[in-house]
Amino acid sequence: MVSAKAHVQEIERVARGDSSTRDAAVLQSWLRCLNDYRLDPAKAQEAYIVPQTQLKEHREQAQELIRIGRSAIEGLFRHVMDQHYVLLLSDARGVTVDFMGDPTFDNQLRKAGLYLGSEWSESRAGTCAVGASIVSGEPVVIHQDDHFDTCHIGLTCTAAPIFDTFGDLTAVLDISQLRSPTAKASQHLALHLVSETARRIELANLMARTRHDWILRLSRSPDFLDVDPEAAVSVDASGRISGMTHGGFRALSRILGSAAGGTRGLIGQPISRFLDLEVDELPRLMRGRPNGERVVRTRGAAALFASAVAPVQSFRGGPATGSRVPRALRDLGFGDAAIEAVQVKASRLAGRDIPILIQGETGTGKEFLARAIHDSQPNPGRFVAVNCAAIPESLIESELFGYAPGAFTGASPRGKTGLIEAADGGTLFLDEIGDMPLGLQARLLRVLAEGEVTPVGAHRPKPVRFRLISASHHALDRLVATGAFRQDLFFRLNAATLKLPPLRERSDFDALADHVLKRAAEDLGVSVRLSAEARLALRRHDWPGNLRELANALKVAAALAEGGEIRREDLPDHAGATGPSGHPDPGEDLRARLAACGGNVSALARQLGVDRTTVHRRLRRLSAR
Repeated sequence: MVSAKAHVQEIERVARGDSSTRDAAVLQSWLRCLNDYRLDPAKAQEAYIVPQTQLKEHREQAQELIRIGRSAIEGLFRHVMDQHYVLLLSDARGVTVDFMGDPTFDNQLRKAGLYLGSEWSESRAGTCAVGASIVSGEPVVIHQDDHFDTCHIGLTCTAAPIFDTFGDLTAVLDISQLRSPTAKASQHLALHLVSETARRIELANLMARTRHDWILRLSRSPDFLDVDPEAAVSVDASGRISGMTHGGFRALSRILGSAAGGTRGLIGQPISRFLDLEVDELPRLMRGRPNGERVVRTRGAAALFASAVAPVQSFRGGPATGSRVPRALRDLGFGDAAIEAVQVKASRLAGRDIPILIQGETGTGKEFLARAIHDSQPNPGRFVAVNCAAIPESLIESELFGYAPGAFTGASPRGKTGLIEAADGGTLFLDEIGDMPLGLQARLLRVLAEGEVTPVGAHRPKPVRFRLISASHHALDRLVATGAFRQDLFFRLNAATLKLPPLRERSDFDALADHVLKRAAEDLGVSVRLSAEARLALRRHDWPGNLRELANALKVAAALAEGGEIRREDLPDHAGATGPSGHPDPGEDLRARLAACGGNVSALARQLGVDRTTVHRRLRRLSAR
C-alpha cells in the first residue's frame, strides 16, 4: 500500500493534467473532489457517522426499499461473508441505512465508516464507491488508493446503484473489505455480484410498487428469464408503461435511440410503440410455455425473450378493494378463476378469528391452503395438523386431548400433552374431520364452546385459545343428514367455507404442472421440461388423486427422463394413457381448447401463439376428417 505522502502527490499530478493509468471513473471523481467540493487530499478526514436523530429520518424514508430488498441483500451477504466483506445499503444522499457485517470487528468497522449511519457522499468522504456510483449512476470499484482521502486507502469498496420505477437513483448497494489483495482485478466477482443483486432489488421493487399492473420481463437470452431477466417493464390495463427497472430503460432506449430521453419520458407511452405487442396478448407470454417460445419482436424486428406476470390482484370482477393477497397464498394458483376466488376470500379471513372449513377432493391441497392461511397471519404461532382418518380410533382421544400421569395402563408416568393443547396460541388443523368418531365430536364441541381442554384422567381443565381450520373430502352437510356428523359441531366448523376445485377442472393446469415439475426437479437435482406430447397426455388424464397424484407422476417422470425432456413414455402408465390409436389426438385437444375459450378463435390463437387464419385452417381440416 502506498504512503499517504505518495498518494497526495499523485492526486496533485492528476490535478496538473499529467497522465495516469487509473480508471477514468477514479480520475473523474478525483477532479470533482478538487474542483467541485474543494477537498484537500493532504487533510485526512475520518469517517463521519450521522447523529442518531438524522439516521432515524434516513431509515424511515428508506424503510420500504429495505423491506423489499431484504431477501436479496441477505442472500448477497451470505455469499460474501466468509471473505470478510461488509455490506452497506446507502440512500441517495450516501447515508448508510442498512448494514451487515461481522460483529467481532464492530470497532474497526465503525472507525472505517463501514457501519450503520456512515455518510459516503463524495462531497463528504471524497472518492469512494458509494459516492462515485451516486454521481455516475454506474457500478464502480474503488480499490485501496483509488480513494481520495488517505484515511480510506486501505479499503476496497464495490458499489452499484439502485433506481426506482421512474428511473431516479434511490439507493446504492456496496460491499467493502477492511483488507484485500493488492490487485484491483480481485474485485471483479464482487462487482458482478453487487450489480446482479441491485438488478434483483429493482425487479422486486417494480413488482411490489406496480402490483396492479402486468410485469413484462425481457432478455436477449431465455436462460433465467423468469428469475433474473435483463430488464422489466410494468404495463397498465390500457397497455401503457407505468414503470420499469433501469435495465428496462436501457432496453427501450436501444430501440428508440437518442429519441428515448429519460425514463420519465417513457412512462405513459404505449408498450406497442416499442414492441410488436398489445396488452391483450400478454397472457400468452406467461409461464406454461417453454422459454424459447415466449418471444416478442421490437419495432425494429429484433427478437427478445419475454415473460409476463399477471397483476397480483387481477381477479374476476376486478381487484379486491384493499386486499393484497399475502405471499403465502400466492402459490395456490396461476390464473384459475376458482382458485383466485379462494385466494381473495382466504386473504380476508387470514387475520380473523373465524373457524374455516376447507372442502375438496382428496389431494386438492387442503393442508397446503390451511398452512398458507396460518402463515399469512401477523403472529401465527404453531401450526398443529391432525389427520383424523389416520389415527386409530383407540388412540385418537389421548392424541387429541392428552392424558394425565397414570391415566390408564401403559400411560407415561409424566402424562402427555395433547395436540389441542399444543396448538394453544397457534392454529389447529383438523384434516378429514368427517372421519372423527361421534363421541369425540362431542368433546371437541365442548372445547370450542368453553375454550378449555381436559386431558384424559385429569380433573381440571386447561384454558386454550387457537385458530381452528378443518377440512374434509366428505360433504359434511350430507353426513349431518345421515346422522354421521353432529349438526351443532358442523355449524361451529363452517363459519366460513373454502372450496378447492379438482385438478381436472382447473384452467391453469399447464402453469401448475410446470410449477410442480420445477419443485420435483429441484428435489432430484435435475433440469427437465415437458415435451409437447407429454404435456398433452397430462392434460387428458382425469387426475382422481389431484395435485398429490400429479406431483408423484412428475417426480417419477423427472427421474426417468433423459436429455432434459420428459417424453410420454416417461410418465406413469395411468398418467400417460392415450387415445385408441396409441397417440394423443391433437384434434380433440384443439376442440377442447377452443371450447375452453368460449368458441373465441382470436383468444385461442393468442393462447397458441399463432395467427387466427392458422386456427381456422386447422379447424377446417378437422371438419373434413
